[in-house]
Amino acid sequence: MAILEVKNIEKHFDGTSVLKDVSFSLEEGNALAIIGSSGSGKTTLLRCLNFLETPDAGTIRVRDEVLFDAAQTANERERDLRKKRLHFGLVFQSFHLFPQYTALENVMLAERLLAQERPDFKQRKKEILEEIEQNGRSLLERMGLSERTGHYPHQLSGGQQQRVAIARALALKPDILCFDEPTSALDPELTGEVLKVIRGLAEQKTTMIIVTHEMAFARDVADRVIFMDDGVIVEEGDPVQVIEHPREERTKQFLARYARG
Repeated sequence: MAILEVKNIEKHFDGTSVLKDVSFSLEEGNALAIIGSSGSGKTTLLRCLNFLETPDAGTIRVRDEVLFDAAQTANERERDLRKKRLHFGLVFQSFHLFPQYTALENVMLAERLLAQERPDFKQRKKEILEEIEQNGRSLLERMGLSERTGHYPHQLSGGQQQRVAIARALALKPDILCFDEPTSALDPELTGEVLKVIRGLAEQKTTMIIVTHEMAFARDVADRVIFMDDGVIVEEGDPVQVIEHPREERTKQFLARYARG
């Protein structure tokens, strides 16, 4: 059963169509890799899923719950949007860590803010905050950063900062974890440590959408691959089929350019 169903999503900016009738689904426990050139619509699609952008058409369903339907437009309160965003954890290209907070504080921040909205927060404040801290420490340990909990972002390498960002995205237990070119801001020698973490998440059957330019990684880790070009899904299928034996001419041209680059 599909955990995510995206149907007929469109997005326009200043009269330019960035997403054109995009539809796909994602099974629970699967990893979906999205590949394509810069400007193909990959990042905009992730931003629509995370409600950082509002689609102009289409529907988004998670666990058969309609999160967005352009046919029923309404001005939603920020609190309602926050609840919808909880279904998706987003790891950005650049790490977006708060420089004034330690690694542990960055991981705990969103969970602590949401906890304050719980009806039992005042009565159980100490217990709840202790649980949040323990969860944060466990996630950093899972990322191989148990000895870096008290370090500030400027004291961490790029790879370590991105692993903190992954832990932060996991802290709220999202249904789907999204990565937007997670290694593009890293030096080559640091890319491997982040890809290793994502590979481990895939082995643990974490449901993921990964926008990536790492073709070998997409082929080896993803359950399915989507190739996007000019705002449309050109080809979708098994990673080996799409990356090594593409059927569509545009896919072949992209992969040929990638191989030359």
